[in-house]
Amino acid sequence: MKKAILTEGPVGRTIIRLMLPMMVGMVGMVIFNLVDTFFIGKLGTQALAAMSFTFPVIMVVTSVSMGIGIGASSVISHAIGKGDSEQVKRLTTDSLLLAVTLVTAIVIVGLMTIRPLFRALGAEGETLDLVTEYMVIWYYGMPFVVIPMVGNNAIRAAGNTVIPSLIMVSSIITNVILDPLLIFGIGPFPRWEMEGAAIATVIGRALSLFISLYFLRRRFDMLTSHYPGFAKLMASWKKILYIGLPSALTQLTTPISMGLITRFVAGFGEAAVAAFGVGTRVEMFIMSPVFALAAVLVSFTGQNYGAGKIDRLEEGIRFSHRLSIGLGMFAVLILFLFGRPIAAIFDSNPAVISIAVLYFLIASPGFGFHGVVGITSSAYSALHHPIHALALNVLRMVLLYVPIAYIASRYWGVGGVFSGASISALISGTVGYISIHRTTARLKAVSPESVN
Repeated sequence: MKKAILTEGPVGRTIIRLMLPMMVGMVGMVIFNLVDTFFIGKLGTQALAAMSFTFPVIMVVTSVSMGIGIGASSVISHAIGKGDSEQVKRLTTDSLLLAVTLVTAIVIVGLMTIRPLFRALGAEGETLDLVTEYMVIWYYGMPFVVIPMVGNNAIRAAGNTVIPSLIMVSSIITNVILDPLLIFGIGPFPRWEMEGAAIATVIGRALSLFISLYFLRRRFDMLTSHYPGFAKLMASWKKILYIGLPSALTQLTTPISMGLITRFVAGFGEAAVAAFGVGTRVEMFIMSPVFALAAVLVSFTGQNYGAGKIDRLEEGIRFSHRLSIGLGMFAVLILFLFGRPIAAIFDSNPAVISIAVLYFLIASPGFGFHGVVGITSSAYSALHHPIHALALNVLRMVLLYVPIAYIASRYWGVGGVFSGASISALISGTVGYISIHRTTARLKAVSPESVN
């Protein structure tokens, strides 16, 4: 196993080195989703509707997986910072065993509830049949989705973000190639339509599983075949879940709240919904460096926390906050100057363009503070304060964004909904900034022994 590599060297340069490959992986995931949607859309509106019905369930499973991955990354990076190689192997192996156990339970329940669950979500007739075709294959292939996600987080905990990004890209390329072949039956391949899309996804993810396990075992020596006994296994799972479960809830907070926000926007017509979709997608693209930054900060903070280098981890958090605010200000300028032509790329409808521009003008001042919330949440998870991270996201989305959007929409229309995004980000970002630096100040006040 490699030693801690994030506890030395210039802080800013180290964080940027981690962030850039992570950005590649994140952009790749956006492409992955767009490609699936594009090819399935060629099958017709009904197939696209069936795919849309699967998103909430897949989102829930993905959120749980991401939560376990964050929990694993936090405890593993902490052990790396302490220089405890045996504990690193134990925690990495046990996190994968935990993923397998959760996957098994979810697959069993999922397969038994496909039709009643999606019927309750509104799918019926041939659309429900298409959903069933897709989800049966997806559930059986779920180990290939969840386990690599946890494995890649373990690799990032070791301070390497290049290999996880390459693993993600290899999976995406495989999916892009197989999608049209298996969906439309090109050449010698059978025409499997929705089932073909699911099979392409599973094959692409299976490739990422085998590659990630290879690197964990051969390159990083982070796995062990020794069984520690039930008690020690449960102790490892408890550590991972202590951070992983609140992190999973944190991941779920945003999509659930955004569902309510979308419903508010829908009250102002289809053009408003389309414009809101354009605005949020542009926001995700512009702020992707900050989201990548938040993801890698778990490893950076965890290693330095384990090594007792509180000054260094605090410097890393401050650097990340400044970078997020700076990128947010840059986004405001770009969208102020070029918001209209950017919106026109996605839709030529003048009403959609006008409302999208309104979103850019009202919501963009909060973009940088939105990033601060994500960065602070990652830092809290790495410092073993997952409830703080969850509380910060609940503050932003549930206690501020949704109520403000609802109330403001009664007085200022769709612009009032958009104001909820910027106001909630500004308030929660400020709260997060102050609270995390108070936390690091308290950590600096304790002895190194109590940190380790």
